[in-house]
Amino acid sequence: MTSCPHCHKLIEQNAIQCPYCKQTLKAFGHPGIPLHQAPKNQSLCQQCTYHHDDTCTYPQRPYAKTCTLYHDRKEPLVSTMSSNSPKKTGRSFQAWCRRNQGLLIFLSLMIISLTLAFLQIKR
Repeated sequence: MTSCPHCHKLIEQNAIQCPYCKQTLKAFGHPGIPLHQAPKNQSLCQQCTYHHDDTCTYPQRPYAKTCTLYHDRKEPLVSTMSSNSPKKTGRSFQAWCRRNQGLLIFLSLMIISLTLAFLQIKR
């Protein structure tokens, strides 16, 4: 459970609207789109990465009180995991195998067929 940014009462994490103060918590009524809200008398733009690198196209900029694209400039945009990690390589290979399962089955059948054909030729 999380707390409402407006009334600070405990609410469900995927709540679209606070049941106590009726503050909208999710953008467009969709539980997957977080709606970032600024404290009173402040704007989100002052701490936003996109405002500081001048890539924000939000029409309420630089005085936005709510935003769906807000990202705190103190946090990195991309995780700093090493791309050479053996766990990541293994996971990416497994994901590739799942995506290309049909191709792998076809290639396996071709290899088996060619092996049997060569064995028949040698007899």
